[in-house]
Amino acid sequence: MYVDKQKDLAGKLRSAGIVPVLVLEDVDTGLKLCETLQRAGLRTAEITFRTKAAAQIIEAAKKRFPDFLLGAGTVLNRDHLNQAFDLGAAFAVAPGFNPALVKLAADRDYAFSPGIATPSEVEQAHELGVRLFKFFPAEALGGVAMLKNIIAPYRHLGLSFMPTGGVTAANFADYLAVPEIVSVGGTWLGRADDLKAGNWDKIEKDAKAAMEALKRIRG
Repeated sequence: MYVDKQKDLAGKLRSAGIVPVLVLEDVDTGLKLCETLQRAGLRTAEITFRTKAAAQIIEAAKKRFPDFLLGAGTVLNRDHLNQAFDLGAAFAVAPGFNPALVKLAADRDYAFSPGIATPSEVEQAHELGVRLFKFFPAEALGGVAMLKNIIAPYRHLGLSFMPTGGVTAANFADYLAVPEIVSVGGTWLGRADDLKAGNWDKIEKDAKAAMEALKRIRG
């Protein structure tokens, strides 16, 4: 069932805590980055469909790292959604709420979560079976304070949220302090400039620091 898939995913994302949001241009870099993140203790990542290499990277990473909780991001159409799960993605997310994609995910039992920015979108998505929401762009919309206000009238429904967009090493702890937030997504782990420069030691150091902070927050 679609609802059950989301609830199961919410539990896995809560265990992960941090989901690096990755924009990657080639397979080799993608695999090396996943390996680096895994070595630092991270076990999940979101590969975004913002580049032509995304599908290849998802497929290759799934084969190389079968225990990695691998997600697909920036899923904007039916082709992206079907392709993501055909290639082995464990979950998929979108920046916005497209009812057609939610209905497709429900029909095919995909662990797909749309992005929301308003209470109206929460209600519309909830009506279609969504229980796990991406909140995007988090900081631009008002950050933790805004999300707390969105959550408040729906707390009794047991909904879960994963904010992305402006979440950084400096503020992710504030988000994770909110019980309904299962994980945060961020681009600060595996930045484009670090990848381009080959700063693999820095990427691993940043990832380890994030994991150490996560342990302090959640134990």
